[in-house]
Amino acid sequence: MPDLLIELFSEEIPARMQTRAGEDLKKLVTNGLVEAGLTYASAAAFTTPRRLTLTVEGLLDKSPTTREERKGPKADAPEKAIEGFLRGAGLTRDQVEERETPKGNVLFAVIERPGRPAADIIAEVLAQTVRTFPWPKSMRWGSGALKWVRPLHSILCILTDEAGTEVVPGEVDGIAFTDTTEGHRFMAPGRFSVNSFEDYEKKLKHAHVVLNAEDRAETIWHDATNAAFASGLEVVEDKGLLAEVAGLVEWPVVLMGKIGDDFLDLPPEVLQTSMKEHQKFFSVKNPKTGRIERFITVANRETADNGATILAGNEKVLIARLADAKFFWENDLRTVRYVGLEGMAKPLADVTFHNKLGSQAERVARIEALARELAPVVGAKPDLAAEAARIVKADLASEMVFEFPELQGIMGKYYAEAAGHDDGVPEACEDHYSPLGPSDDVPTAPVSVAVALADKLDTLTGFWYAGEKPTGSKDPYALRRAALGVIRTTLKNGFSFSLLSLSGRSKLLHIADTIRVFDESASKNVEGFANQENLDLDLLKSALDEVKTKSIGKNAQKQAFENISAYIDNLGKGEGSELLLDLLSFFHDRLKVYLRDQGIRHDIIDACIAMPQNDDLTLLVKRARALSETLATDDGENLIQGFKRANNILTQAEEADGVEYSYGADIKFAEDAEEKALFEALDTAEAKIAPAMHAQDFTTAMQAMAALRGPIDAFFEAVQINADNQTVRRNRLNLLSRIRTLCLSVADLTKIEG
Repeated sequence: MPDLLIELFSEEIPARMQTRAGEDLKKLVTNGLVEAGLTYASAAAFTTPRRLTLTVEGLLDKSPTTREERKGPKADAPEKAIEGFLRGAGLTRDQVEERETPKGNVLFAVIERPGRPAADIIAEVLAQTVRTFPWPKSMRWGSGALKWVRPLHSILCILTDEAGTEVVPGEVDGIAFTDTTEGHRFMAPGRFSVNSFEDYEKKLKHAHVVLNAEDRAETIWHDATNAAFASGLEVVEDKGLLAEVAGLVEWPVVLMGKIGDDFLDLPPEVLQTSMKEHQKFFSVKNPKTGRIERFITVANRETADNGATILAGNEKVLIARLADAKFFWENDLRTVRYVGLEGMAKPLADVTFHNKLGSQAERVARIEALARELAPVVGAKPDLAAEAARIVKADLASEMVFEFPELQGIMGKYYAEAAGHDDGVPEACEDHYSPLGPSDDVPTAPVSVAVALADKLDTLTGFWYAGEKPTGSKDPYALRRAALGVIRTTLKNGFSFSLLSLSGRSKLLHIADTIRVFDESASKNVEGFANQENLDLDLLKSALDEVKTKSIGKNAQKQAFENISAYIDNLGKGEGSELLLDLLSFFHDRLKVYLRDQGIRHDIIDACIAMPQNDDLTLLVKRARALSETLATDDGENLIQGFKRANNILTQAEEADGVEYSYGADIKFAEDAEEKALFEALDTAEAKIAPAMHAQDFTTAMQAMAALRGPIDAFFEAVQINADNQTVRRNRLNLLSRIRTLCLSVADLTKIEG
């Protein structure tokens, strides 16, 4: 069986596209080969800045001969029907068979397709792959029609077996397939031929090209950490940057340079971000002080002066970049010292957060109001939570964050410290964005938690209120991530609160902003707006009048919030709002995904969501975990069967009799020992379950419920429910109703599958 080697050699491919391009090359070629009948043993793709390479081992030398039998129309069918059948089969009338069947004589076509040489199939598949390759961006060059990410220079395509090496005959847009490639652009220019993948990889390395991207990354990290260790320093780990740099070089040469003394006092995150974004440098820190003192750059070639000239050039450019960063840092500090962070945040009043949700300043005011309400729940001081909320977005108006948006929050912490804030406020500026990903830590400090939850709840409620919720796979405002952030933060810290209540409060704050910006022509629509949102019309009009009598500013905004909040409790806390219930359902969907990853079945989660207080995430998860643990036992699993049997019998009887059996069973009508034992077991279970549920001790409640398994099983084995005596029958049905009611008080077991 021959082995196939393909190389597409071009100008430099952007690093961010290389991994996906290697995967696409492997997928397109191997799928095309298999569809044509060429199976293979294994395949692997490799990428460098100038080449995409694919090796396929154990390929068939030709596709197998195939024989297909097609049934056609009856022999006496209309001529046009027969002609269509012959045309589809590619045969003439005398090449088809006429066979006798129970339905009469029918035409059958036997189509044989002889196998094709592998080289012919490969040439077709590769040409099609190159012409239709799914680059995110591509270009044309010269006078040809071919599109590629960068000008494509050559195509290597060879088949190797025991007999030797064969160049696959073919071409794409005038580029003929060959058995040659090139080495490093500077260190080993010129073409050379290869006869197998092993020969190809060996000669490339001799020509200063490391084919495997993982090997290049390993070399970079090994040499970088060794160079830093020799100076008593550490390289700041950055896997994303490492992968990117490995895609920029074919022959990595690690060089360590110095950062000017004038810049060493910049925050380490500023140095790290500036060097990474502009220069693709790794940061090297002093482990004792945490300061970034050196940098690692990776050259694509060796030089006679061991990289001295390259380093000098990089250091010169770095000075200019860091001078800009230092200028931004010092300017921002002057602003903070003169006007404080609230003064720095004033321009946010002119920055639109969303055209339906007002400015960033309005958003900050809503977050402040929510953070105050959350503070007692999470153990924070309300004034500190409000103080933090007022300044957490201030760094968005800073020059540093304007230049490096990824530093938002981080710079807020530094500026808050410079402005004299303490008691967890600076940390809240940094932590309130967390978690940004599933592996990120969640905030745990009380002030940080209050502001982080307020920020995410405002975002979620606001976009629901604006009609901008996620649809399908589209989530432009990262609302799924925000919901997961609320879930993880709440569960990690074990806080118990009503999501509906807080979401309702957030919704009212958005409504207050809507009212505040009504102009005179729109004010007449307040009544319709209030009816649509199911709100207190008089209070809304009062809030609107209050705002109209004042200048639009912070005081008016605050007053509007206070007026709106006056009726948050007697408005049912928003629990009747369809919008809020839809948002709660969104939280539940995110929670299902989160808990499924932890091994809790979806039906168990549904059984708990169906219970009261399902907007308290901590309570809901405690219930789900306890139910999951209970159902993992034999008693729990068998209890479900007993409950479902009782529920089915009871439901059928209620439908047939047209009555509800829920008036209480009486032990004096019990005739059998097993029946009396079940009465006693239910009394014992109820005595344990009721106080346990009140104390939210779901584990104890579930265990007490699981203990009913034995008495219920014995009852069904020994007792006939539909007794001839109607009094006894009704009593036994009421006894089943006790089982159902008691079990449903713990979780909705009707949703449990199996």
